[in-house]
Amino acid sequence: MQEEKYITVNSDRREVKICVGTILYIIMRVKYAEIHVSGGSVYNTRMTLSELAGYLDDGFLKVHRGCIVSAMAIHDISDKIYLSNGEALEYAQRKKSEIVEQFRIIQKSIISSFGGLDIPSTPEEYNRHFSSFDNIPFAFTDIEMIFNDERHAVDWIFRYGNPALARLEKTPLEKLIGSSFGSLFPNMDSKWLRSYERATLYGETLEIIDYSPEIDTYLKVICFPTFKGHCGCILFDISEIKFTKNSSDAEKALMLYFGNLPK
Repeated sequence: MQEEKYITVNSDRREVKICVGTILYIIMRVKYAEIHVSGGSVYNTRMTLSELAGYLDDGFLKVHRGCIVSAMAIHDISDKIYLSNGEALEYAQRKKSEIVEQFRIIQKSIISSFGGLDIPSTPEEYNRHFSSFDNIPFAFTDIEMIFNDERHAVDWIFRYGNPALARLEKTPLEKLIGSSFGSLFPNMDSKWLRSYERATLYGETLEIIDYSPEIDTYLKVICFPTFKGHCGCILFDISEIKFTKNSSDAEKALMLYFGNLPK
């Protein structure tokens, strides 16, 4: 596994160590550089963009004279650069073709790096690796993302699933495993893809609460990276979840939880 790279900057009169893999973009604000990282934190530092760029790897794009963006954080480039976390950035429109080409080259390199000795190669190996999930009471699956020529996630393949997943999806495991979601559910809603793409490409752990028309169920899904190019998903039928309040700290926990929801 590749060792994570870090940079150290002075921000708000303290020294901060930032993992390069968590950086979404860096943008200049007069004399300060704003370093935006996964999770919403922003670090201000009196360094130039060129100084910071020297500490980064080749997975970043300069989209205008005052902004560099992680290619892994980009979801789409059209009138703006749309990030997987929902943010949109301006860029030098006159250089759109050059920026798009650079983005495709970098993302192609990222996706082509998927694979390796640590990834199970057969259904039996997946079953052995995830055997601890076989008897848990909630649904779990490991999925392999499918990308199109534009390097966007367009579908996924079920590589492992437990019996609880089969019950939730109302489909036998032998039919699920090795099949793409789109081939099983023609009414596939693409809204799930963006979050799974974020977890796969950017290593985020995300929670999704939404309606699944495919199985006519309201779901809570927690997705997170597993192997390269893969995403693990824990799924709950919301109608089966009951909230219990056991102490006064429960209200504080809820406030913290809802405070992290997108505005």
